[in-house]
Amino acid sequence: MLEASWETFGDLLGLGKDIADVGVVEMVLRTVVVYLAAVVLVRLASRRLLTKPSAFDIIVAIMLGSILSRAINSSAALLPTLAASTVLLGMQWLLAFVAVRTRWLGPMVKGGPLLLIEDGKIHEKRLRHAGLTHEDLAEALRLSIHDEDPARVRRAYLERNGKISVIAFPSEPRVVMVKVEQGVQTIRIVE
Repeated sequence: MLEASWETFGDLLGLGKDIADVGVVEMVLRTVVVYLAAVVLVRLASRRLLTKPSAFDIIVAIMLGSILSRAINSSAALLPTLAASTVLLGMQWLLAFVAVRTRWLGPMVKGGPLLLIEDGKIHEKRLRHAGLTHEDLAEALRLSIHDEDPARVRRAYLERNGKISVIAFPSEPRVVMVKVEQGVQTIRIVE
């Protein structure tokens, strides 16, 4: 009974057929199976692929897509392709697990932050090394501190996720309004 069911399932998916012989219905059913398998695998392996991926996670996602697409179009056998995808995500999970628990592997696999501005001074070599222009840096400053003057920045880092984080110098409070009404003095200070 189980063998007959598996054979029927295999026929529906076009298992064992040559690429040229796989029809539309078979490819659609393969797409459904591969999609459901991918959802399960990604949910089990890592939430990072779906949230804030590092370069490492993006590489794994691209590889996973490449592997799984072969199962859909029949250029590779379905079950071995699903097994290879499982191994790939298992390796990604294992590396992430070890990277979290060791000081040396995390930076090696995922990289580390790169200091771009220190005490108002831009590190030109690091900026070039990161492939960033002054315009890229000015944009990040405008978005972060609403000013593009690096002199207002204590530290700016290119983070592992590719975004630039900015720590501004504390701003000096300023008096913006002094008002006296009926003997009551009101002073408004903005930081």
